Amino acid sequence: MSADISRADLERFRAAIARRTGLFHDDAKFGFLADLLQRRVHKRGASRQDYLSNLETAPADQEIAELARELTVGETYFFRNKEQLGALADALIVPRLSDGGPKTLRLLSAGCASGEEAYSLAILARETIREPGWNIRIDAVDINPAALARAKRASYSRWALRDTPEDIRARWFRANGNEMALDRSIRDGVHFFAGNLASEEMELWGPNRYDAIFCRNVLMYFEPAQMRGVVVRMAQALVPRGLLFLGHAETLRGVSDDFHLLHTHGAFYYRRKSANEMSSVTTRDGGSEQALSDDWADIIGKATDRVTALLIEKSKAPEDSIPILWDKAPALDLMGRERFGEALDYVQASPPPIERDADMLLLEATLLVHSGRVKEAEELCRKLLLLDEFNAGAHYLLALCCEQDGKRESARDHDRVAAYLDASFAMPRLHLGLLAVKSGDRDGARRELACAMMLLEHEEASRILMFGGGFNRRALMDLCRNAMLGSGANA
Repeated sequence: MSADISRADLERFRAAIARRTGLFHDDAKFGFLADLLQRRVHKRGASRQDYLSNLETAPADQEIAELARELTVGETYFFRNKEQLGALADALIVPRLSDGGPKTLRLLSAGCASGEEAYSLAILARETIREPGWNIRIDAVDINPAALARAKRASYSRWALRDTPEDIRARWFRANGNEMALDRSIRDGVHFFAGNLASEEMELWGPNRYDAIFCRNVLMYFEPAQMRGVVVRMAQALVPRGLLFLGHAETLRGVSDDFHLLHTHGAFYYRRKSANEMSSVTTRDGGSEQALSDDWADIIGKATDRVTALLIEKSKAPEDSIPILWDKAPALDLMGRERFGEALDYVQASPPPIERDADMLLLEATLLVHSGRVKEAEELCRKLLLLDEFNAGAHYLLALCCEQDGKRESARDHDRVAAYLDASFAMPRLHLGLLAVKSGDRDGARRELACAMMLLEHEEASRILMFGGGFNRRALMDLCRNAMLGSGANA
């Protein structure tokens, strides 16, 4: 980082970028931002203070475009996300061919970069819909004007087609010197727009405008409030039951309740809820800070604080709607001493639980699993998922239930969903590793158990208490290591 650039100037620069473009950069990017600020000030021939003031107050559309070029550089290629494209075809396009509805298909590539994704969608639509009379339109939007200019050229390196099947290459591309030019009929079906996804005024945010939206690896760059705003606008722009595809590391957990999570074709994606499914339930907080201590007494104290906070929150509701709250700290205390049966007795002997409190239901389901009452635990988990379908803990418990019932593939599916919903959750990775050991999959065992060991180092102590089966952090890591050695996979 340039030594003469103050942190205050970098904070101003970062805040202006976030406000004008929606793109957020954490402290780890300060070196990059300092270099960028220095280059832009030099390019503009202004003082740093004048440059920052103009960026904060003036329209500066040209400067925003220049910044966007620097801030959104990314390499992509055709048919990069085949699993999601397969899901789009089979879950949306193919059923539309025989449903008797209008012969229209509207797709949006949000954050389209240089156009490879948008054109892949256009090719997929043409390959899937062979009958005449269909009105197919693909819109594509990006904040980077240089990337959009490349997209409109529609001529790409052969490397950009490295995952494109040979027959599709032959049908839709032709050699153009050292590049491959896209067929005119595909180019004409894609409409590119310069726009900022964080802007409420963007022209593409019309209600019920799209059947599916691809917004891959874009949300991660937004601040939380802007991310929620973008997701709200995408939900409004989708038709009811329309599909939303995000990047592999992106989820709507803690962001939106307007979607159902789907998992097919090896891909995770979302379906917008229909009008009568839309709920006004507020998304829950992302969670508390991680604790590296395994002191379960401390965890119990924090759990009591959580219950107290719930009491305060619920007390604001009308009197006739206030449920009876109960203190789960004694149950956690008994869990910490591996007295699971007594903990379950305490829970079930307490006043009626909060039927719409996912934390309470999750605790009871966990205790049912520990007590061997698998069918009851499964039933309770499914009830919990009706309230909070993005609950990673419930999916993990269902994985345990499915394994007990001899349904290993279903167990793997629930573990994968849990790991997708919460990438920091160690237990589904550990369980996937143990399942891989049992099936003789050495590579899978090594991959999942190594991941579990890494995650366990920083796993929330409260989750180790809840889901660790009486084992502490070190014992669970030893379990991973021993399972790897026992299966022939190197630890």
